[in-house]
Amino acid sequence: MGVSNKQTQVKEIIKCGKDPIYFINHYCKIQHPKHGLLKFNTFDYQDDCVGAFKEHRFNIVLKARQLGISTVTAAYATWLALFHRDKQVLIIATKRPTAVNFIKKVKAIISHLPAWLKISPTVTNNTQAIEFASGSSIKAVPTSDDAGRSEALSLLIIDEAAFIKNFDELWAGLYSTLSEGGNCIIISTPNGVGGQYHKLYTDGELGVNDFNTIRLPWFVHPNRDEEWFEKECKQLSKRKIAQELLCDFVSSGDTFLSQEDLDWLQKILKDPVDRWGTDRNIWVWNYPLKEHKYIISADVARGDGKDFSAFHVIDNTTSEVVAEYKGKLPPDRLAELLVEIGEKYYHALICPENNSFGYATCAKLQELSYPKIYYDNSKEIIYSTDYVPQQASKTPGFNTNGKSRVQILAKLEEIIRNKQIRIYSTRFYDELKTFVWKGQRPQAAKDRHDDLVMSLAIGLWLFDASSGYSKYSETLSENMLAGFGVSSRDVSDVTSDKKTFVNPFSPAKHAEQENRKHSTVLDNKHALYKWLL
Repeated sequence: MGVSNKQTQVKEIIKCGKDPIYFINHYCKIQHPKHGLLKFNTFDYQDDCVGAFKEHRFNIVLKARQLGISTVTAAYATWLALFHRDKQVLIIATKRPTAVNFIKKVKAIISHLPAWLKISPTVTNNTQAIEFASGSSIKAVPTSDDAGRSEALSLLIIDEAAFIKNFDELWAGLYSTLSEGGNCIIISTPNGVGGQYHKLYTDGELGVNDFNTIRLPWFVHPNRDEEWFEKECKQLSKRKIAQELLCDFVSSGDTFLSQEDLDWLQKILKDPVDRWGTDRNIWVWNYPLKEHKYIISADVARGDGKDFSAFHVIDNTTSEVVAEYKGKLPPDRLAELLVEIGEKYYHALICPENNSFGYATCAKLQELSYPKIYYDNSKEIIYSTDYVPQQASKTPGFNTNGKSRVQILAKLEEIIRNKQIRIYSTRFYDELKTFVWKGQRPQAAKDRHDDLVMSLAIGLWLFDASSGYSKYSETLSENMLAGFGVSSRDVSDVTSDKKTFVNPFSPAKHAEQENRKHSTVLDNKHALYKWLL
């Protein structure tokens, strides 16, 4: 733009100083990798970003690749430092070459400005910093534990934040540098769920933090259409498509389950019909039915730490999770709760893990003489149908070690993939989204939990693979008996299809007894459920 008149130049300087979009579109040039030096003509979505940068103190951008967001951010940083005094801009990038490249973009803009628009000359100009006589500066540094900690910043820019190691720790230190009113722009393509970038973005969407969220999938670019998208997809894996084009957190990460399986689980989620317990953390989807068989599996924590204890009630008859708990109880109190729930669900088989704190839970179950406990004698898995003190070689509960952990998680994945179980819990679904592969080991992402995942993995192992209590063991036994021409079942059990529904909030008027061996129901139903009232 040729401007020779001094009065006109002053007007242009004022226009540029007031409006960064005007400055960028009229005076900034960029170095295109194919076409060389070009005038920077921004797209609408880039203008929207610049407007948000100016309006909001905190901005977080979730973007597809090659949208020019880093370039337009570099232009915005140039505008801020050039037209304002004492503005300290810091760019933190994943690697030194990325940091250097950001400064190159700033230099390209400044070097091609008309001389009259360079209202503050540069006093420092090197590969990672530019300082102006006005006291403003732009610096770019690679990620390090102390990056930016000693700075008092006007604007902090973090590029590809989802790929910065220990970003949670880095952010904790950086946030204090903005305490005097500094602004922040965080930019990244997605890299799975559970990290600090994912948390900041999703919390921003929910309005939990101060971040203004900006989502920019591939199609915001006006020169991209379905044909372009299909061509790009042919060269990328599903994970890369989600990461580089779709702005999809879940599919872009190394989640334990496939996106298809997670999508299926999400579709069948539903609110519990009831919530039990003093903390209302027992979620119930189906009440007990006398004709059904139930398994209760549990993952045990200390009760006062970061981890939670969890258990699931699995209906073997209908192949669904009918109740779930996640909370913080000491191991012995958890055992008492398991007994209460076990009695509700007609003396369900109870199987907690017996590692660490789980040992105390198993011991308490024995002390309470619960009649149906899962035992492992290290050679075959059995369950107790009447309470009998077990021999020392038979250990109550399930031992989760390196080998068995792999087995039960593989079974969890197989059963969900084959849609053999219905799980309705949003809490469980949220844990699965952040249950990821770390090398060869599936585990919860940093600062996330896997208590419900491990609890259900134990339960589904029994549900599918246990010779004593799997969903299919009874059918197998019946078929064997039928082959011998012998049946031990009463005719009424076979022909009756009436289901006995128990409302736990309505005490029974009369005592009820079952004729099944090893199953008892308390005479006073009100006493059975008194802990709820």
